[in-house]
Amino acid sequence: YWPAAAIVLGGFWLWSAATWTEPSLPDGWNGVDLELGQRLGRDGSLQYHRGLIATVHARAAEGSRFIVLPESALGFWTPTVARLWQEDLRGSDITVVAGAAVIDAAGYDNVIVVISADVARIIYRERLPVPVSMWQPWRAWTGQGGGARAHLLANPVVELAGTTIAPLICYEQLILWPALQSMLHAPDMI
Repeated sequence: YWPAAAIVLGGFWLWSAATWTEPSLPDGWNGVDLELGQRLGRDGSLQYHRGLIATVHARAAEGSRFIVLPESALGFWTPTVARLWQEDLRGSDITVVAGAAVIDAAGYDNVIVVISADVARIIYRERLPVPVSMWQPWRAWTGQGGGARAHLLANPVVELAGTTIAPLICYEQLILWPALQSMLHAPDMI
């Protein structure tokens, strides 16, 4: 059975690769691939954030109003980071949707934040971090802190400017149920 299964899966892969098309974004939306690899989210310096803000303004100058940055692009989400971004977006109609991490003594959350001149808030908390390496629920049971929190049944969709979005972070893109949970709410985009 294994050779037949391998041939079938290989055929599906070839078909997918041969017919793949670039995903289309809604008008006014632009996703940014920062190509930072392992460095993504590890630099919280003012210089890093200023460079990221310049990238956002450059993409907005191309006609986009909503700029989407990758998971962990902002590093740690703090009130200082929020104010920095809001100040630099003041006077524009740009809205940034970006990944960040919120930490406290009990652990951390991978989050998606929305930032504009008027608002800077968390709109999504990751539902299913990677088990064992990130999500370690037994640490809480043993009185130890640390590890990512899982918000298993929370926030399957978010609303942004009249658009219903199904957010997925990292591992959530590789497993079925977070996407299915979000699809039950008929989102406009993923």
